[in-house]
Amino acid sequence: MPLSSRTSFSAALLAIAFSTTLMAPALAAKTIERPFRPTSASGSLLAGRLAANVRDDDNAASFYAKALSSGLFKDEQARQELTNRTFIALLTSGEMDKAVTFARRVVAIDKKNPIAHLVLGIRALKGRDYTKARDELAFTLDKPILQLATPLISTWTYAGAGQTKKGVVASDDISSNDGFSTFKNFSTGMMLDMAGMREEAIARLKDAHERDANAVSIVDAYARALVRGGKKDDALKVLEAYSAKVPRQPIVAALIADIKAGKRIGPAVTSAQQGAADILVSVAAGIAKQGGADYAVVFYRLALYLEPNNATALIGLAELYSDLKQPQTAETLFKNVPTSSPLKRNAEIELATTLDELDKTDEGVAHLKKIIAANPQDLDAIISLGGIFNQRKRWEEASVAFSQAVDVIGKPSRNDWATFYYRGIAYERIKQWPKAEADFKKALELFPDQPSVLNYLGYSWIDQGMHLQEGMEMIKKAVDQRPDDGYIVDSLGWANYKLGQYDEAVEQLERAVSLKPSDPTINDHLGDAYWKSGRKLEATFQWRHALDAKPEPDEKAKIEQKMKDGMRDTASADAGKADEAAKPADAPKPADAPKPGEEPKPADEAKPADAPKAPDSSQPEKPAEPSKPVDADKPAETPKPAEIPKPADAPNPAEAPKPADETKPADTTKPADAPKPTDAPKPAEPVKPAAPSNNNGG
Repeated sequence: MPLSSRTSFSAALLAIAFSTTLMAPALAAKTIERPFRPTSASGSLLAGRLAANVRDDDNAASFYAKALSSGLFKDEQARQELTNRTFIALLTSGEMDKAVTFARRVVAIDKKNPIAHLVLGIRALKGRDYTKARDELAFTLDKPILQLATPLISTWTYAGAGQTKKGVVASDDISSNDGFSTFKNFSTGMMLDMAGMREEAIARLKDAHERDANAVSIVDAYARALVRGGKKDDALKVLEAYSAKVPRQPIVAALIADIKAGKRIGPAVTSAQQGAADILVSVAAGIAKQGGADYAVVFYRLALYLEPNNATALIGLAELYSDLKQPQTAETLFKNVPTSSPLKRNAEIELATTLDELDKTDEGVAHLKKIIAANPQDLDAIISLGGIFNQRKRWEEASVAFSQAVDVIGKPSRNDWATFYYRGIAYERIKQWPKAEADFKKALELFPDQPSVLNYLGYSWIDQGMHLQEGMEMIKKAVDQRPDDGYIVDSLGWANYKLGQYDEAVEQLERAVSLKPSDPTINDHLGDAYWKSGRKLEATFQWRHALDAKPEPDEKAKIEQKMKDGMRDTASADAGKADEAAKPADAPKPADAPKPGEEPKPADEAKPADAPKAPDSSQPEKPAEPSKPVDADKPAETPKPAEIPKPADAPNPAEAPKPADETKPADTTKPADAPKPTDAPKPAEPVKPAAPSNNNGG
């Protein structure tokens, strides 16, 4: 689940100073393995900031605490800020007992600090001091972002005290829009089922299910309530309807098997602590999706404080840290998913891709091969293996893996288009164009007009001087669907170039560069178009920019040669002969092959709809847009309460990603979408196909 630069998560303190928002600086592309060991208090403070800026939460907490304990910071305001930074770093690193201690110190400084009161409220809830928990949570009920979770968490304090009816009344008193009503009825339904009030539970969960039948957590809770209410056949209908849309979803599959085996079916949650944890996980997943990684980390950590083995929280947090370029932390979290969870296998598959991110590729490959050896029909593991080979440009092995996936699929459906697409890319790289072309055509047969496939096949045809008109039409269709995708716009410009339409090529390639300014291939293409248009000085500048963007070694050599000698003045390729195209296998690749690993995970994987996206998490400094660094001292906008995510859902296994342009209901649980165009690298760099999304629906 890769994202680019995001900002770090360090001073919820400044959240105190600047509002109720946590603050987020920019995510660094690299992980700190072990920061330098400072010998002074000021050095510890700087080291803490450095660690926080790359989301190395463990070291940030350690350095801030060391700086604070030095006694060097006499200024009261400075000590307060450092206390807050230490508190947030401890919280995001998962050192909850220490975070609780610091929360008390923060409240002594700022009696209304919402994050500190939230932590103290969760501590009281964990200790079954339900009255104190409500009192602490009362400080957070009207705070942006926190109000997405804390009012419902507060209702669970009544359930924990055996006062379920009071909890239901408190839930009903929470004002809400339609989206929040789904979430509210889901929570209240679980509470009622836990208390044995089955008819009322079924009514609430039925309402939530009618509003969102694609959220696996709702499906799971509703089916359980139906079975417990003596309606086993109705429960199976609900589950099988879901399975028809999302095959192989592990939580649903396990529940179906248990029901058919006549096993006793328990409620979705069995304690107030577990119910509150589920609320925290759902909101964490939602705001992470919309860019609020700082708050997401806090909510995930608090959920794990209440329920350490919550598979949803472990996997959701692991995926978030993976997105934030902290694969070491992700690896630990994936390993901590309990063996008893239906999602353990999914976590093992994601662990393998995380090992690859840590440059432990052989270990990751061996891990996946072990899973596949145990079950040769495990499509998710096979696709993930192919993805690792693609990422590492081991094209022969990738083609073998995706061929194995095709064999397992048997009769393909629309959802399987991406498996053929990625195998086509692998074949094209090993110069087996007829096979590649057949796979691209098969992908289009399964999913007509899929933009990534249209772009790749259309570009390849034009680049080889064949099917020129049809290829151009394909690329134009792709651009119509994704007009702001720099890679696809580049393909259109390059197609113009190959057809000798240099003015049109310059126009499109300039726009492509504006959309993807750091892509070496697109800059190289624009340089070529400038040269052919007689704008040789601009061409040289653009080639230099392409070199600065670090192209592949073979492309670098070609660009350097053009910088030295210019381009040969050959006739335009208006007759269908690409003026520079050599053999098909040597032709430039489209700058658009999506990264399978970045394909959106199945919507059922607990990523609540419309919730804020994930920036980063070591410093609660403002939630920022993941793609751009933000000013660490500037508060960011907080998500609107109306954008509450739906209950966190366990993702279905990594199926061949579903097309990104296909309409999907918010938070639906359908198969993974095709890679996002804006994140897709050029075909020469496709990465791993979407590993199975794994959040546990609770």
